[in-house]
Amino acid sequence: MSDSLIPPSITGKGSSFPPGGSVLDHAFGASDAYTLGVEEEYMLLDGETYDLVQHIDTVLEAVAGHELEPRINSELMQSVLEVATPVCHTPAGVQQQLLRIRRYVTDVARDKGLRVGSAGTHPFSLFEAQRITAKDRYRALVDQMQYIARRELIFGMHVHVAVDDPEKAIQVVNGLIAHLPELVALSASSPFWRGEPTGLRSSRHMVFAAFPRSGPPPRFRDYADYAQVVNQLERTGCIQDYTHIWWDIRLHPRLGTVEIRICDAVTRLEDVISITAYCQALVKHYAELVERGEEIPSFHRILTTENKWLAARYGLSAPVMDLHTGRRNRLPVAALVRRTLKTLRPHARDLGSEGELAGIDEILHRGNGADRQLHIFNANRDIVEVAREIAEATEVAPEPEPAAAA
Repeated sequence: MSDSLIPPSITGKGSSFPPGGSVLDHAFGASDAYTLGVEEEYMLLDGETYDLVQHIDTVLEAVAGHELEPRINSELMQSVLEVATPVCHTPAGVQQQLLRIRRYVTDVARDKGLRVGSAGTHPFSLFEAQRITAKDRYRALVDQMQYIARRELIFGMHVHVAVDDPEKAIQVVNGLIAHLPELVALSASSPFWRGEPTGLRSSRHMVFAAFPRSGPPPRFRDYADYAQVVNQLERTGCIQDYTHIWWDIRLHPRLGTVEIRICDAVTRLEDVISITAYCQALVKHYAELVERGEEIPSFHRILTTENKWLAARYGLSAPVMDLHTGRRNRLPVAALVRRTLKTLRPHARDLGSEGELAGIDEILHRGNGADRQLHIFNANRDIVEVAREIAEATEVAPEPEPAAAA
């Protein structure tokens, strides 16, 4: 997690998180409600073979001193590049920032004979061939997790949405849990693992499920309930701090955000922006329910986990349970997305993101990233062609040169 998403109003203040303390300090309300930050994890690819390469140090050296250097970071493995936007007020602002970042890292990579790609898994690279980044945090993680960490060759997208009150944020997370299958289905882009079609639309979720403190979050009564759990984990040495809790959705108290972590890394930039608009409007919807004193629906963890699994298996055609109505028959998750869109459109109008939210209909029409990868693979059974297409759809072309004056 990059500090580049910290709102400027609290950067440098150094909130404290005392292990064993009864209160977990936070920055909820330190920035405008519903402001955004997005993190993406990209694959570093060989420019000819499209296999993963261990060249994060090469890229970081190349960006040193550039104004975008703070937005570009390493991750667990040396074949992964993480980028993070600054705080943005709208999905259009996120698009502007990511367009600039993607264009820059595309140029840097090509200059070094590399390519970049965004998808939940690499189609054929092996985790055994990857090297761990030379940072104490990552070495400690591998020392603790062993095989589980070494095989974590997966790539995600995280969307942060600011909330102005910690109690409201807790209830927003509780409400978002029922929407996990929608977000899985919209973002699924990992149908391959180790060169094989898995039959899943999101293999990434199955790999990450081995991590402790992962999956749908528990439902907390209030912020004190959440803080007590975090403090117990810290006090007993199970975790260093709350960032070692890897739920699909979690609070990020230091940033004052709800962090939606469930999405696969998304290939097409326009889809990233549409999903970001969907997340922002969902947070606003539940925050306003809390403000009106309305009850947030609650569903058993077994049911929400089952729906998430079905979405990872089948993608947009997943036959999921309609938990909000309790209807007897299952229905495609795409139908839930369309119903949610009706709820979210007024919020998108308020947020100035109607156009970006409309892109969700386009995803439903043409399919998600996994559908595209399988379509390409089925034509020639060429797994390298899949990786090449991921790179081509991820990268942003250089800005055109200004026309010469006549």
